[in-house]
Amino acid sequence: MTEGPRWADVEGYLATTVAGEDEILASIRARTVEAGLHPIEVSTTDGALLALWCRLIGATRVLEIGTLGGYSATWFARAVGEQGSVTTLELDPRAAAVAEENWRLAGVADRVEVVVGLAADTLASLIGADVDPYDLVFIDADKKNNPTYLEAALALTRPGSLIVIDNVVRGGRIVGDSDDPDVVGTRRVLEMLGSDPRLQATAVQTVSSKGWDGFAVALVIG
Repeated sequence: MTEGPRWADVEGYLATTVAGEDEILASIRARTVEAGLHPIEVSTTDGALLALWCRLIGATRVLEIGTLGGYSATWFARAVGEQGSVTTLELDPRAAAVAEENWRLAGVADRVEVVVGLAADTLASLIGADVDPYDLVFIDADKKNNPTYLEAALALTRPGSLIVIDNVVRGGRIVGDSDDPDVVGTRRVLEMLGSDPRLQATAVQTVSSKGWDGFAVALVIG
């Protein structure tokens, strides 16, 4: 059997044909690399999927855990519209500065706020401040703390909100023996998604220019 197109080739075709990444979004990816940050942002098709989910549920308040160069936050900012808002949490001040400049160039800086510091601390502050519930929470930070982030997301959402967790497959490392803290954290958060009566969830494997990975998505139902 002749080998078909590689994952990256298919990703490039879908990104161009369906997802519709424009020059601004492409420049954000490029600027992230130029700034010396790791190019670990979501793929183009995943960014379009996040924005689509955002629009499907009518989200106007988005919380993102893990900013990097601001690529996915730009997709969210466009999806929530001029009256919406995106709050994104980032540990690295340098990455936050790159993201802020990217949002300025994308024309969405007025609807995105980045909070620099330990995400767990910021999340605890948001819970303590009794902020309005978020419509969508995207978890894409250090994987070992995924269980902590999910618990916080449940405290910061309402029935009808969506919680999305990225990188839950990571080349299939979630199966087999591993004591890697990131693998342990990912396994635990998947177990939580599958057993918590407040959630209706699934996880999906993906292949793309980012390799073999996947995401979990959960609807808050109670």
